[in-house]
Amino acid sequence: MLVLEFPAGLLAANCYVLAPEPGGPCVIVDPGQDATSGVAELVQRHQLAPQAVLLTHGHFDHVWSAAELSDTYDVDVYVHSADRVLLHDPTHGLTPDIAAQLSALTGGQQLRPPERIVELDQRDRLDLAGMSIGVEHVPGHTPGSVQYVLPGHLCTGDLLFAGSIGRTDFPGGDHSAILDSLRRVLATHPADAAADGDGDGDTVVLPGHGPRTTLAQERAGNPFLTDIA
Repeated sequence: MLVLEFPAGLLAANCYVLAPEPGGPCVIVDPGQDATSGVAELVQRHQLAPQAVLLTHGHFDHVWSAAELSDTYDVDVYVHSADRVLLHDPTHGLTPDIAAQLSALTGGQQLRPPERIVELDQRDRLDLAGMSIGVEHVPGHTPGSVQYVLPGHLCTGDLLFAGSIGRTDFPGGDHSAILDSLRRVLATHPADAAADGDGDGDTVVLPGHGPRTTLAQERAGNPFLTDIA
């Protein structure tokens, strides 16, 4: 599987382009602020054809370019219904002070919601771009947070990072819920430190911010997982 990524926007949210192989269809995950040019460069370099935009959650730093990419490539945008409101009103998921900072950082630029939205509520799998992509609802960071499951890989969004987990102090955040979500992830996905992350024993984590990690590394060293691992 081809896994391409780059940090997008002021908050360096990881945007991923995933494909079975170069020269074929792909999906785009979490295209944040100013991600369109980065996606276009990867698509051209690897001769890819985008088939969908997948959102792990609705926070502005992960969705800002979703509408533009949907229009550019004539594709649907997938999001959980509980986070759909954030595509129309990003301040709904922010504290007033953070919303004010967002407005200042973006010069008052308004988020444009996609016209083609597919809700993920009743889906546990997507067949897109020649891939079977699992969909797991993992609330806590936001009510509609999901992670995408591919062979040997998890696109966790802001559920799990290298050495940390998603914050839950924004409106809609729920610390107990995110711990429950993490508990389920650790219980249902391979995390063998002796494996090499190819899907046979360990699982590569593709987080919403920061470097890649693995479930084995996080189970062993993430202080936020101590009580649930």
